[in-house]
Amino acid sequence: MTPQTVSVAVERPDRPDVLALLDEHLSDMFATSPAESVHALDHGALGRADITFYTARDGDGALLGCGALAERGPVDGEIKSMRTTAAARGRGVASTILTAILTAARERGYSEVRLETGAEDYFAAARRLYARHGFTECPPFAPYVEDPHSVFMRLALSD
Repeated sequence: MTPQTVSVAVERPDRPDVLALLDEHLSDMFATSPAESVHALDHGALGRADITFYTARDGDGALLGCGALAERGPVDGEIKSMRTTAAARGRGVASTILTAILTAARERGYSEVRLETGAEDYFAAARRLYARHGFTECPPFAPYVEDPHSVFMRLALSD
């Protein structure tokens, strides 16, 4: 599989295969970080009106991954719930989802996009992905506070 065989689309987060991936995501977050440091959204929260949920699927419709863009203000957004299936990891799927989310953020006129991810080694691949796309570390942003288990990152979208 190459990134060109991946189709990213806006979907509701309540399809059975998506629910299973999100359950896996939440389970891993709680297994990796203290509960007070887990900021992953549950299924219901990902369906809110201020969140656009994206899935990546292969040509046969199999789920490869997901991610979300939360509107945090009129000119900024936050990336939430990025997750790739185990079978799709290392194949460019996360980069494809992130690119689609960043394109949407630019189309909305956002000046920046921020995110929170984990500080543990488990999250190293995620931090590298975001850094490859130009994200840099930043201080906590609302609603977050300083946390040794979190890394906060931002990407300026304006030219």
